[in-house]
Amino acid sequence: MEPRINLFDSEIAAKVVKRLANAHQVYVGGPVPNSTLHLLEIRASQINGCGFCVDMHTKDAAAEGETSLRLNLVAAWREATVFTDAERAALALAEEGTRLADAHQGVSDHTWEQVRKHYDDEQIATLFSAIALINAFNRLNVMAQTPAGGYQPGMFH
Repeated sequence: MEPRINLFDSEIAAKVVKRLANAHQVYVGGPVPNSTLHLLEIRASQINGCGFCVDMHTKDAAAEGETSLRLNLVAAWREATVFTDAERAALALAEEGTRLADAHQGVSDHTWEQVRKHYDDEQIATLFSAIALINAFNRLNVMAQTPAGGYQPGMFH
């Protein structure tokens, strides 16, 4: 599969991607565990059909010690017993924050209560930022039809 365009060959797209990557660095290693961030990046990417981002974030998560069991169950997190209540709240927020057009209110009151129960304001700001950013990356890669499979852990760091 060939991409429609290579985002790095376009001066404008390359600048945007670089700035998005820099924004990502603002919260990585911050108040939310990287493992949780990877889970929500994977789930949003699954919902958006971004193979490149699913490939990237599952490989990066595995390289940081995430288990294959948990990575394989992200899409079925509601039925899986391997996620903490805090991770479940983050995954629900990621789903609802990704599917904004599917609900007139965006994030449900139930999900918000769960998020509030497990995260403080700085952590919530991190989750919001991570969800918004992965959705932006997903849209760029889906529109460009960036192929999946060739990513190596850490290759963009």
